[in-house]
Amino acid sequence: MSAAPEALSGAFDRLFSSLDQARESLSPQLSLHEVGIITNVATGIAKVSGLPGAGFDELLEFPGGVYGIAFNLDEDEIGVVLLGDYANLQAGDEVRRTGRVMDVAVGDGLLGRVIDPLGRPLDGLGVVASSARLPVERPAVPIMERSPVTVPLQTGLKVVDALIPIGRGQRELIVGDRQTGKTAIALDTILNQRGKNVLCVYCAIGQRASAVAKGVAVLREKGALEYTVVVVAEGNDPSGLTFIAPYAATSIAEYFMEQGRDVLIVYDDLTQHARAYRELSLLLRRPPGREAFPGDIFYIHSRLLERATHLCEARGGGSLTALPIIETEAQNISAYIPTNLISITDGQIYLSPSLFELGVLPAVDVGKSVSRVGGKAQRATYRGVAGDLKLAYAQFEELETFARFGARLDADTRKTIDHGRRIRACLKQAESTPVAVPAQIAVLLALTANLFDPVTLEKMTEAQLAVQAAAASIPSEITAQFESDQKLRDEDRETIIGIALQALKPFLTEEKPQAAKKA
Repeated sequence: MSAAPEALSGAFDRLFSSLDQARESLSPQLSLHEVGIITNVATGIAKVSGLPGAGFDELLEFPGGVYGIAFNLDEDEIGVVLLGDYANLQAGDEVRRTGRVMDVAVGDGLLGRVIDPLGRPLDGLGVVASSARLPVERPAVPIMERSPVTVPLQTGLKVVDALIPIGRGQRELIVGDRQTGKTAIALDTILNQRGKNVLCVYCAIGQRASAVAKGVAVLREKGALEYTVVVVAEGNDPSGLTFIAPYAATSIAEYFMEQGRDVLIVYDDLTQHARAYRELSLLLRRPPGREAFPGDIFYIHSRLLERATHLCEARGGGSLTALPIIETEAQNISAYIPTNLISITDGQIYLSPSLFELGVLPAVDVGKSVSRVGGKAQRATYRGVAGDLKLAYAQFEELETFARFGARLDADTRKTIDHGRRIRACLKQAESTPVAVPAQIAVLLALTANLFDPVTLEKMTEAQLAVQAAAASIPSEITAQFESDQKLRDEDRETIIGIALQALKPFLTEEKPQAAKKA
């Protein structure tokens, strides 16, 4: 019986000895944290007291892994925009500084992925691999480090490439009422970059989840997702995520641009972005201005779009082309946000609801659309083929409006109207079917040579498709000139016209049209 207490005593000695050793070996690491307290939580924002050292745009950490951005730095409190689910936050919770601004993961590992503005995956393919992180807010490239926009960005849309050319490094606004095909133009442009060494970033801002899923499905089906990064802020996400989405997407695109690569970014759409910023500003008690938008609404878009540019050779020669989308109400392009964006960008593609209802797709109103870079970003071949096309089309639209009054028309006027109708028919194009450069040149050259005039309007669609298919037989030495800055030679024009005429023979109803005018 006496052995048991001795054994128990030895066990306690060993236990206390090990505890003493652990206590002596422990060296606690002390860290200094600046902690604040939530005083109020509202829809998408929080008011925080304390944190005297917090800076503007600093990232703050809330309980539950929720982050926020310091937006208002008042004397007694901080107005914070929340970037996550704030349902479990309440007054009295602690808030900590992170000492850094909001940043996003960048790198080649993002290609082919669908992520949110915080870099979290939305496609169910696991963790996103990234090589670095960049702040979502970055200063634009200085003017002296930029180069002129001279290289075209082919959209695959005949009406855009011929009449409203876009260059690499340009900012071209897509504007129109809802349901007029704005997103379709942007997605077709992304599809056309396949094999052209152009990376794409598609930023969906405040869109319905079903609409985003449909767009991603189109990109995946056509093989375009492999060179595209999709950044999504859905309509039911917090307004803070909607606000930072385009800035995060631009930082992802800038990473590739600074490597000397050409990048296309689509903002779909900045109307939702402006509304999200208005909501946050009003909740944070910032003074409202026109249409209740805050006074710096112009600045948030200008500092975003100013980051799109063409870098000089010393900086790698990369480019970032921006296609912002804006939605109008009742065709009012003189509203506050549309006029802001029109003044910031280098031109606009205006989509007309009346053309959309007539089945003229894409419903581009050539008269209200413009590219302020113009022929500088268009190949010489295009300029020679489509130089007079826009004028002829504009004349047709004026005469067509006049002819609706039932006035008597002379032969020349009727001829102009008939030719204009064939121009409109040739500029029609089905969705998700970008047209290659040789096929576009063949159709445009056939138009300027009046080869389509004997074709009836009912057969125009089939006729132009036949010309596009025949363009595959254009000799390679001629197609090589399309990518150069040299004008098309007369003999090459005759060769292409001959190929187009051969394709149109089954559709001709009159005598052989006159030969094309030589350039």
